[in-house]
Amino acid sequence: MFKIAVLPGDGIGPEITVQAVRVLEAVGRRYNHQFEFKEGLVGGAALDAMGTPLPAETLELCRTSDAILFGAVGGPKWDGLPLHLRPEAGGILALRKEFGLYANLRPVKVYPSLVGASPLKPELVRGVDIMVLRELTGGLYFGKKYWEPLPEGGFRVVDTLEYTTPEIERILRLAFELASKRRRKVTSVDKANVLGSSRHWREVASAVGEEYPDVELEHMYVDNCAMQLVKNPKQFDVLVTENMFGDILSDQASVLAGSLGMLASASLGSGIGLYEPVHGTAPDIAGKQLANPIAAILSAAMLLRFSLNLAEEADCIERAVAAVLEQGYRTADLMEDGKTRVSTAEMGDRIIEQIESQ
Repeated sequence: MFKIAVLPGDGIGPEITVQAVRVLEAVGRRYNHQFEFKEGLVGGAALDAMGTPLPAETLELCRTSDAILFGAVGGPKWDGLPLHLRPEAGGILALRKEFGLYANLRPVKVYPSLVGASPLKPELVRGVDIMVLRELTGGLYFGKKYWEPLPEGGFRVVDTLEYTTPEIERILRLAFELASKRRRKVTSVDKANVLGSSRHWREVASAVGEEYPDVELEHMYVDNCAMQLVKNPKQFDVLVTENMFGDILSDQASVLAGSLGMLASASLGSGIGLYEPVHGTAPDIAGKQLANPIAAILSAAMLLRFSLNLAEEADCIERAVAAVLEQGYRTADLMEDGKTRVSTAEMGDRIIEQIESQ
């Protein structure tokens, strides 16, 4: 029995998460696994119901589970609240800190059937397969922050960028481990010409790289990397970087795949893993069955692969997604001439049919 904590969250979170759960149930039927799904409140939904974006009950549910399947949190309704009460900071960031989820894996793979959905030329994106690895618990997002009134009026606002050697070492070592099972290349992204933290990041990357002589290491400034992701994305295999750079670059890389609705992610540490689509809550389309559930479904595949060690079952989901796209089914974000438009639930139906027929 595998215990999965399901935290749908806000906006489109519930409607895409339910499709991921349905897909996992289909996998369970096919491979004779038992999954126990228990839902918890998080984000704005939890704030409205219980006065906090991360209730103690939700934390306990996560602690007693084998993995966390997460939807999305936030929205305009809560944007004016103090930082500690906002769904993003008090919800997902707090979960990352609570469980030491220091590594965010965001695979960016361009399916052959979606080459035309990317705004870039087909010859640039065809065959792209990148693993973006983002350090998740350090940097500007977690450093000391304060506002200081100025005598003449206004404020001095400070966000501190902090990294320790062990924090950098562990994310770089994971990057090399991942690359050793892929195409054996690590691109470490920094801003070492300006930032002291980046200079140390580069030093640590070089030192760790010496332990992996069969894996190529290259260093790249973040501004050049942003340009290269558009100019020649196929040069990248594993791309590893600090928290804020990774946040920005992984969203940029999502365009290669045609839509944010295609990008899954895994947040890993020394214990439980958290799996979520990288898109937001999209409140403008929430409840309309317009959202693309594929990122959530592929996140469920990563859950099987990394937390439950069920690689064959994860492959089954990924093959099913590829087959449905090849058949021409598209949600609104991916719609092209000549394709068949389907709702959120209908996309889930088509993928389940493929799982059952493989």
